Amino acid sequence: MSKLHFSLVSPERELFSGDVDQVIVPGASGQFGALAAHAPVMSVVNAGVIRILNGAAETRMYVGGGFADVSPQGVTLLAEDAVDLGAIDRTALSQQLSDAREDLRDAKDDAHRTAATRAVARLEAILAA
Repeated sequence: MSKLHFSLVSPERELFSGDVDQVIVPGASGQFGALAAHAPVMSVVNAGVIRILNGAAETRMYVGGGFADVSPQGVTLLAEDAVDLGAIDRTALSQQLSDAREDLRDAKDDAHRTAATRAVARLEAILAA
């Protein structure tokens, strides 16, 4: 099977770059898979899990939205937020979620309430993924 080059980049750093068999992306019009020699397409990426398949191995990454550029040569995904699900410390993530919920309860104004609500939603989505 031909390989596809895949790059996942967040504002902080490149999380993944390499040749893979397939990438499955939560696109705005639904989940789609990309293989080598895929027809060109650009897609908005919804928050969700990117699945990177290589042989029997699967790597899962949470993305908080972004854009995907698919070409016959590969896929470049620019993510607003990205987390390698294999590297998550669930205990630490649960504590962060607890802290964010406390921040939400203690929010004194709309700006702090909005920021805390976003933080809770993000952490809940990562934990669920």
